[in-house]
Amino acid sequence: MSDNLKKMSLMGLVLMIFTSVFGFANSASAFYLMGHSATPWYIFAALFFFIPFALMMAEMGAAYRKEEGGIYSWMENSVGPRYAFIGTFMWFSSYVIWMVSTAAKVWVPFSTFIVGADMTQRWHVAGLQPTQVVGVLAVVWMVVVTFVAAKGINKIAKITAVGGIAVMCLNLVLLLASIAILLLNGGHFAEAINFTASPNPGYYSDLSMLSFMVFALFAYGGIEAVGGLVDKTENPEKNFAKGIIFAAVVISIGYSLAIILWGVSTNWQQVLSTDSTNLGNITYVLMESLGATLGNALHMSPEAASLTGVWFARITGLSMFLAYTGAFFTLIYSPLKAIIQGTPKEMWPAPMTRLNKSGMPETSMWLQCLLVSLIILLVSFGGGTASAFYNKVTLMANVSMTLPYLFLALAFPFFKAKTDLHRPFVIFKSRGTTLVMTAIVVLLVAFANIFTVIEPVIEKGDLSSALWMAGGPIFFSLLALGLYERYQRRISRVGGLSPR
Repeated sequence: MSDNLKKMSLMGLVLMIFTSVFGFANSASAFYLMGHSATPWYIFAALFFFIPFALMMAEMGAAYRKEEGGIYSWMENSVGPRYAFIGTFMWFSSYVIWMVSTAAKVWVPFSTFIVGADMTQRWHVAGLQPTQVVGVLAVVWMVVVTFVAAKGINKIAKITAVGGIAVMCLNLVLLLASIAILLLNGGHFAEAINFTASPNPGYYSDLSMLSFMVFALFAYGGIEAVGGLVDKTENPEKNFAKGIIFAAVVISIGYSLAIILWGVSTNWQQVLSTDSTNLGNITYVLMESLGATLGNALHMSPEAASLTGVWFARITGLSMFLAYTGAFFTLIYSPLKAIIQGTPKEMWPAPMTRLNKSGMPETSMWLQCLLVSLIILLVSFGGGTASAFYNKVTLMANVSMTLPYLFLALAFPFFKAKTDLHRPFVIFKSRGTTLVMTAIVVLLVAFANIFTVIEPVIEKGDLSSALWMAGGPIFFSLLALGLYERYQRRISRVGGLSPR
C-alpha cells in the first residue's frame, strides 16, 4: 500500500479534529451559564484561539515530527530545557486536576443511570455530608482504577469506547428531538433566543461574562494534538490549513447550533434556576427536559412524558459514565508515562522511572493516585454545598487545562526564530504575523484565566474558589521548579550529564 493511500484526506482530517475536540457536554454547560448568549463567545474563541493556535501547533509538529519527546521536545528545542520541563509539567498537572474533577463528577452519571436522577446531593453515609461521601467515593474510584490500570488491564478502555460513540450519537438525538419539538409546537422555543444577555443571574456583570471565556477555550481543548497529524495528511501544504479552518467552522457551528437547540426544550428560569442544578449534572437535567418536552409535544400523558425524560437522562448517564471510564483508564497512565519518558530520565527519582512487567510506571501511578486523592479530600471536606463543590472542581479543571496553552504559544516565536530547521509546513510567513497571532492567543488565554480566578472574589466574596483555582497551577509550578533544580544539581555532580 502506498503512502498516499495511508494518508488522510481533507475530510478525514476535519473528522479527526472534530471527534478529538467537540464535546457534547460543553454546549450544555454553556447554555446553563450563559443561555443563547454563549454562542458569540464560542465563535470568538474559534476565530482568535482555535484557528491560530492549531496552526501554530501544526507548524511545530511538522518541524519536530521525528522528535520522540512530544511537546517537551518542541519547547526544549525552541526555548530551553527549564522552560520545557515546567511547561510540560503544567500540561501533566492539568490531567491531575482533570482526574480530581472527573473522579468526583463520574458519580453523577452513575446515579442518573441507576435511579434516573442525580442523587449525589442527597447521599448521607455514616454522618458524612453529600460532598464528603462523593469525595470518599472519588478516592475509592482512583484507587480501583490505578490498581487495574497498573496491571495493564486496559481492555476495559476499548469496551467503554462504546460510551464515547454513544455520546457522539447524543448530538444526533438532540438535533432530531429538537427539530421534532419545533415542528410539533409550531416553531416555539421554550427559551426565547437572546444572543446579548444571559438568563443566569450569576452572569449578568461584565466580569462574569469575561470569565466565561475559559469555558469557550476549554471547549476547544486538545487541539495541541493536531500538531502530530501534519505528516499523516494528504498534501499537507494545501490541505492542512484548510482542514483546520474548516474544522473550526464546523465545530463552532456545531456548538452554536447545540446551544440554540437546548433552548427549544428548556426554559432557563423554569428548569435550570434551582439550587440542585450545577455544572456536574447539567447535561442530564437538560436531556431529561428534552425527553419530557418531546413527550408533551407528542401529547403523551404527563406520566409517560415524565418517564420519557427519565429514560433520556438514564441513557445519557450510561453513555457519559462509560465515556468517563474509558477516558480515565487511558489518562491515568498516558500523560504520566509521556512526561517521564519524554523528559530526561535523570529528572526523576529512580523508582518513578521504572516500568513494571506490564510496561506501566506503577510507582509513579500510585504517587499520582495519592496526590489526586489528597486534593479530592481537601476540596470535598472543605465545606460548602454539593452544587458549589461540582462547580468548583469544574472551574479548577478548566483553568488547569487551558494554562499549558500559554507555554506552547509563548514558545512559538522562539521556534520561528530558529534558522536550522527543516519546515515542511509554514503558515505564518512573517515575523510580524507571528508576533501578532502569538500575542492574541497569549492575551486571550491569560485574561480568560485571570478573570475566572478573580471573579468569585469580586462578585461573591468567595476567596476559597479563587485560591483553589490559582493554588493548583502555583503548586505544580513550584514542584516542577524543585524537580528541575534537583536535576541541575545532580548533573553538575556527575560532570555535565546532558539532557537527552
